[in-house]
Amino acid sequence: MSDLDFARSQMGMSLAFHIVFAVVGMGMPLLMAISEGLYLRTRSPVFLELSKRWAKGTAILFAVGAVSGTVLSFELGLLWPKFMEHAGPIIGMPFSLEGFAFFTEAIFLGVYLYGWKRVPPFWHWVAGVIVAVSGIFSGIFVVMANAWMNTPAGFELIEGRFVNIDPIRAMLNPAALHETLHMMLAAYVATGFMVAGVHAFFLLRHRESVFHRNACGIPLAVACVATPLQLLSGDLSARAVAKLQPAKLAAMEAHFETAKAAPLIVGGIPRPEKSRIDYALKIPYGLSLLVGHSAESEIIGLDKFPRDDWPNVRLVHWSFDIMVAAGFAMLAVAACAAWIWFRTRRLPDTTRVLWALVVSAPLGFIAIEVGWMVTELGRQPWIIYGIMRTGEAVTPMPGMVAPFALFTAVYVLLTVILVFLLRRQFLETAPTQINEPAHA
Repeated sequence: MSDLDFARSQMGMSLAFHIVFAVVGMGMPLLMAISEGLYLRTRSPVFLELSKRWAKGTAILFAVGAVSGTVLSFELGLLWPKFMEHAGPIIGMPFSLEGFAFFTEAIFLGVYLYGWKRVPPFWHWVAGVIVAVSGIFSGIFVVMANAWMNTPAGFELIEGRFVNIDPIRAMLNPAALHETLHMMLAAYVATGFMVAGVHAFFLLRHRESVFHRNACGIPLAVACVATPLQLLSGDLSARAVAKLQPAKLAAMEAHFETAKAAPLIVGGIPRPEKSRIDYALKIPYGLSLLVGHSAESEIIGLDKFPRDDWPNVRLVHWSFDIMVAAGFAMLAVAACAAWIWFRTRRLPDTTRVLWALVVSAPLGFIAIEVGWMVTELGRQPWIIYGIMRTGEAVTPMPGMVAPFALFTAVYVLLTVILVFLLRRQFLETAPTQINEPAHA
């Protein structure tokens, strides 16, 4: 592996680690706010206990996310100095706004954690709502910066320098809307399924637990609402990518030749060296219908781009397929749970449904990880699409294997510590004294 490969691997590993905590920071505060809102309305102690338990787990994850996010900010400057030299004045605004949102979230999370008996109940709940809102805005501003890398806007390129910078136009670049919407819904889906799956597991062991029944019902309701919306936003994103980054769409679908009436390709083994894909399921007219809403829509293939500008077709295509498969699996579980609730008006708690929730618990985070692989690998070999190649932006310093190995060890250690803390403070079985009727 070259130093460029190690630098990219280190950045990819850091992003893959941090994104879990970024997503939790967007999703968990919403569950906390809903739970405390139900406590204020019903005065049921189970919702109070649930809010406190979730707040403790959120605080632990927030702290680890702050550490990994700080590491990422340093890596941007140390690993990619040429990128920051040119792009820093442009993406500085969304990152600055993200900093404001982050500190707002941190301040009000502190109020939430230590204000149970010091702040009036209503205003304590408002603090939780502010944590939820600021967490969402924190994620939105970061994704806006990434969207700019995919569809750069808000500047003029003169003699290799970015001039006449318009930071507002850069933030509101063509990819900003669909990327931020897709990420926000992904956070709710992933967090909802993960939390519901954890409490479904405990509910299988303690079927009469009111705590786990309510703790499973709230995130499941959020997931059932967000999952179909997420698939709709995915369709919007795919059509936007077809227009803004056709090479990425071609790699996502392993579509090598420009053609009308293009099929939708599922699975298979892409062979870029032969410009074909083997053993794939091809749905006639599928891709043309999805992208252009017409069976005769022309889909641009990789043959329209120089070979040096092709992304890694195998990784992008397989990552995209895994993301879509995970999304439809979660949709099936959500639809089943929603149908049972509609018919019975109670939490779907049959053994099969609970096991389905347990199995599907990690699917949202798997979809997010491979979805970001599609986003980042699909842009390669560009770090700023169509303007700066990744190889041009990497640091000239040699020996990138050393920081890669060091940071890998640090992330492994953080993961072990995190699992230990969550097991003690977040995933414990609920107190037995909470035994009033369920409200979920």
